[in-house]
Amino acid sequence: MKRAIIKSELVMKTARSSGSGGQHVNKVSTKVELHFHISNSNGLEETEKIRLSEKLANRITKAGTIIVTCQQTRSQLKNKELAINKLFKLLKKGLYVKPLRKKKGISKNQHTKRLKNKKEHSEKKALRKPVKFP
Repeated sequence: MKRAIIKSELVMKTARSSGSGGQHVNKVSTKVELHFHISNSNGLEETEKIRLSEKLANRITKAGTIIVTCQQTRSQLKNKELAINKLFKLLKKGLYVKPLRKKKGISKNQHTKRLKNKKEHSEKKALRKPVKFP
């Protein structure tokens, strides 16, 4: 994943933020909406594109874009930075591959301790049985 190339491929749209803020909200477009097209990206390898399209299928539109919005602050510039960070976190999460678990057996000490406990338990049970005379 090449961040610089991906940043240049982002399409940014601005809109008026919703919510509180009084008259200021009605005048300034501070909400930022980023559009990123996965399959047309030059910053991703083919395997990364496939992995992202599988893992982030619920976030991808029919047109094949990921849309990230941000309207947390009153500054358009800060919202743009937050949206870009949000997108990269999303891409990083989508590209993460969980490492395979290495199977390991129990240690020799644990094995002998378990057998010793089994032996002691069986002897204890055997002593409880009545003695049979021939």
